[in-house]
Amino acid sequence: MSRGGSQKRERLVVLLGPTAVGKTVLSLSLAERMGSEIISGDSMLVYCGFDVGTAKPSREELARVPHHLVDILQPWEGFSVTRFVALAKEAIHAINARGKIPILAGGTGLYIKALLEGYQFNAAGGDDAFRRSLEELGRTHGKAYVHAMLKRVDPKAAARLHVNDFQRVVRAIEVAQAGEHISTTNEAQEGALSYDAYVVGLRRDRQELYARINARVVRMFDAGLEEEVRMLLRHGVTREMPAMKGIGYKETAAYLAGECLRAEAIKSIQKSTRRFAKRQLTWYRRMGYIHWYEADTEDAALLTCVHADVKRYFEKWNRKTKQERHEDETERL
Repeated sequence: MSRGGSQKRERLVVLLGPTAVGKTVLSLSLAERMGSEIISGDSMLVYCGFDVGTAKPSREELARVPHHLVDILQPWEGFSVTRFVALAKEAIHAINARGKIPILAGGTGLYIKALLEGYQFNAAGGDDAFRRSLEELGRTHGKAYVHAMLKRVDPKAAARLHVNDFQRVVRAIEVAQAGEHISTTNEAQEGALSYDAYVVGLRRDRQELYARINARVVRMFDAGLEEEVRMLLRHGVTREMPAMKGIGYKETAAYLAGECLRAEAIKSIQKSTRRFAKRQLTWYRRMGYIHWYEADTEDAALLTCVHADVKRYFEKWNRKTKQERHEDETERL
């Protein structure tokens, strides 16, 4: 049978790594060198007005390269893996249609894994993978975040169930979301991905990464995180809204409410962010198709190395595509 009947996979570069590892600098430089566009794979960059605490690229950085999935939602809107996958697919298709190779940059492991490995959202019955995704969100974003998800799909159940009654909250979401569960296969390898993707992973020594996280949290407060949260609250954003459940925002809001000292809020954010980075690395260990690079390499050298590997990979992709096209034409003769 001709392979020409199978749909060609679209091209994609993925740049992932734990928070504070240095993805933004490399993604911008790589996109400029490739003439590409960046798709955010971060679950918090989608929110308008949440800039300092999310380490969102600056206006100048956003202007350097076209960005997608940044500043597209209001704080009261929920953002799920299903919505991310749908929007990311649209952006990837559009960028490929323009003759470019998109760069998906981010650190939300569940989102990126679901996109790359082709998680299916269907009308199946109870699904362990869907349940695990909710449990992972509880670990990474907090129980209150998952409870807020239930409130959007079943307010009565949310009112009845306490935020700490986590398993019943998860089960209630499963019931309410029947028909939109995730079903997935076993761990995918590079050839089995939904896209013809070269996946770049950045890593650093664990203690160095933690030191960078601690320093970045301090810089966020110096850059105005406290003022940003105060302004959001003043403009009607409440602590119960999904975006306010993010790390950095919930702790700062608690400080502004007089529930803790400023120094305590900073330490709490640092601790939560370090734990988040550790969980991200756990996700990445399940993704055997990642090509790892040491992020402590000098910026120019790292860019040159990654770009050369990406270029080499897609040159191989072009040769393979031409060969398959030739074989298809031969079979039709």
